[in-house]
Amino acid sequence: MITRRSFLESGAAAAAFAAGARAARAETPGVTDTEIKIGQTMPYSGPESAYGVIGRTEAAYFKMINAQGGVNGRKINLISLDDGYSPSRTVEQARRLVEDEKVAFLFNTLGTAPNLAIRQYLNDNKVPQLFVATGANMFADPARYPWTMGYNPSYQTEARVYGKHILANKPDGKIAVLFQNDGFGRDYLGALRDTLGDKAGAMIVKEASYETSEPTVDSQVVTLQGSGADVFLIVATPKFAAQAIRKSYDLGWDAVRYLSNVSPSIAAVLKPAGLEKSKGLITDGYIIDVYDPLWKDQPSVREWKAFTDKYMSAKEYGDANAAYAFGAASTMVRVLEQCGNDLSRENVMRQAANLKAFAAPMLIPGITVDTSPDNFSPIRRLQLLTFDGTSWQTMGAVMHD
Repeated sequence: MITRRSFLESGAAAAAFAAGARAARAETPGVTDTEIKIGQTMPYSGPESAYGVIGRTEAAYFKMINAQGGVNGRKINLISLDDGYSPSRTVEQARRLVEDEKVAFLFNTLGTAPNLAIRQYLNDNKVPQLFVATGANMFADPARYPWTMGYNPSYQTEARVYGKHILANKPDGKIAVLFQNDGFGRDYLGALRDTLGDKAGAMIVKEASYETSEPTVDSQVVTLQGSGADVFLIVATPKFAAQAIRKSYDLGWDAVRYLSNVSPSIAAVLKPAGLEKSKGLITDGYIIDVYDPLWKDQPSVREWKAFTDKYMSAKEYGDANAAYAFGAASTMVRVLEQCGNDLSRENVMRQAANLKAFAAPMLIPGITVDTSPDNFSPIRRLQLLTFDGTSWQTMGAVMHD
């Protein structure tokens, strides 16, 4: 029998519980009953501005999710700030996001050096630095940096895949390497040398680095071509990758050319370089190339087409960087869905480290997102690809490092 007293007591308990839940939510900056505020820095200006499409695509994706009712009744508010790919500006913008905008966490901030500049600050303040847009291995170190998690396949994984392919197909090849002079480039070189083993000293005949502040890499490519190498590894971001592809072709250099998978975009890299000049390039990827008829019936390609038709444009539909962002944003939404109503920073990290065989849209079939408390490298499989002048074509089976 329900008495007036028990009714009042139960009502008081319910009110106290609701107040407690509101207070708990209030303890997490950026989280209210109706909103999840998250932050991000992107190079909308500067030498890496081609990557700005990632931030624009993710903002559009969250807009679509919000139009569908949000995540567990909350709308996602993405605050994406320009850092120009300058680490000092990244620090400034990250502090603004955390201290002034009061975001719950940072998502998919781009670049090795920019993310390294803010990693310690975010870990000291226990702010999740989730799914950083770089493949540097340093962002998959849960023991020392439990609030930082990568997203892209490791550059070391990619370099090992290339090294194995070179050893199998050109065991006596002479390799020239163009690399960005930061953790991105150095990760590549270290893993490539490890994979080549005792043959590395003889096979790598020339290395040339560049700074992102340089206007071109033409002189580096000329130097590398003069080494007599018959394998050219281009470890470069979009602007410099396009220059290296074009210059190596114009020099008549007939080396086998391997291209870092940070620069496979037909729209942002290969078209500026020249599609004819890009023929024969080899890369390894994990994002579906929409121009490859092999994938035309894939559900995620149809989903991507519908999304770009409504929220973006035909240009973004063909941009691998935009397709990448579509998958990354979907992964972030999956984490928030798993969080339920517990959006504490601790639980966001807990759920980010509990993704099991998640087939994020636009990932090549056979490649999934998998994490655990001791695995902060979500994507660890790659597919070798070659460019035929129109689209990227698959080569063999999906590879693990």
